[in-house]
Amino acid sequence: MSLNKYEVIYILKPDVTESVNLALVNQYKVLIKKNGGQNILVQHRGRRHLSYNISHYYDGIYVQVNYEGDGYLIKIIEKSMSFNENILRYLTVKK
Repeated sequence: MSLNKYEVIYILKPDVTESVNLALVNQYKVLIKKNGGQNILVQHRGRRHLSYNISHYYDGIYVQVNYEGDGYLIKIIEKSMSFNENILRYLTVKK
């Protein structure tokens, strides 16, 4: 079975601490590995100004995660991100 390459970019609230940010990164890395994902690469893109305000926030902390997995894994990750109150937006792209 061949795995597809995916990229997830999510935006955290600007008032999230560094420890919470790292805990979220580790949580998603474990979730990806547990569900058959491979070659996980996490890049912190830093705090950036948003084009428009989201939930009264003008800035956000961007995190990019590249990995290999299947379509089922995307559903699991996106469902987890939708329930997390620290994440403002997320986007998954197949590369």
